[in-house]
Amino acid sequence: MRHLLPIILIALMVFMPSCKYFNGGKKAKTLALLLARQDSIRIADSLRNIQDQLLALENAKNDSVRKADEQLALADKLKYNIIVGSFITPEYAKGLAQVYKEKGYETRILKKDGSRFELVAAEGHDSFRKAFARLKAFQDTVDLDSWMYIKK
Repeated sequence: MRHLLPIILIALMVFMPSCKYFNGGKKAKTLALLLARQDSIRIADSLRNIQDQLLALENAKNDSVRKADEQLALADKLKYNIIVGSFITPEYAKGLAQVYKEKGYETRILKKDGSRFELVAAEGHDSFRKAFARLKAFQDTVDLDSWMYIKK
């Protein structure tokens, strides 16, 4: 009997959970709530970032559409155009337009009425007198073979 009491105490200490078990339930719940809150905040931040990116893309799309509309309106207004090249192949026209755009000109590609040719215009003007003066200066300084196309 003398040895029975220490054996029971040792067995209780080994097999019975400690105080952490009794207090651990409350801490575990609190920890689980905090982790769930962090996850929801992380998801909300991710959704907000995606919404911001979508809004930026939508704004960029609207800006490019607005610029394209402005260029179309400007192209319709400019009747006299200084042409630096005409091509049947659209890639060649785009390439030459890019070369003149890099030089600082407001290039446009015009479709010639009743033809398959695409005209590369380096400049456009709304008055004949101004366009003719610019054509002469353009032929002297930039491209001797440039010519004027009058859009009807």
